[in-house]
Amino acid sequence: MKNALIVLAVAALTIVAAFVSAAQAQKQVIYVPSGQATYKPMPTGGASMKVLVGDPDKGPHATFTKFEPGYDAGMHTHTNDVSLVVIKGAYLYKDEAGEKRVGPGEFLFVPGGHKHWSGGDKTEGALFYEEGSGKFDRISANYEFVPSK
Repeated sequence: MKNALIVLAVAALTIVAAFVSAAQAQKQVIYVPSGQATYKPMPTGGASMKVLVGDPDKGPHATFTKFEPGYDAGMHTHTNDVSLVVIKGAYLYKDEAGEKRVGPGEFLFVPGGHKHWSGGDKTEGALFYEEGSGKFDRISANYEFVPSK
């Protein structure tokens, strides 16, 4: 009985060690210059993404995202939280509280379910680093938005 417990404990530790080794092997340094990245066009047109970490179609992720000059994403929500930091140009944002021009070095957090409009600067567009807490989606809000004055 004692020998069986020892064998079982060694087997369990071997399995745990294998999982830890596999997890550590998955971690790696990732370096991607935003200006040299290959961007994949998004289905909506006018926007493109370079996935850095995770999978925006499945869960948490980080991307470089570009909005072409004058891009208009329309009124929409996202199921999950989205955080972004602008690198170049300006990310234009509107919600019931008003308008924001988010420029280089500036941060914006949009909670999941929050209705807003977004777009790119008419001249430069926008290039920004974005993190999503879950799968990325864009759910159209079917009404006209009039910002408060």
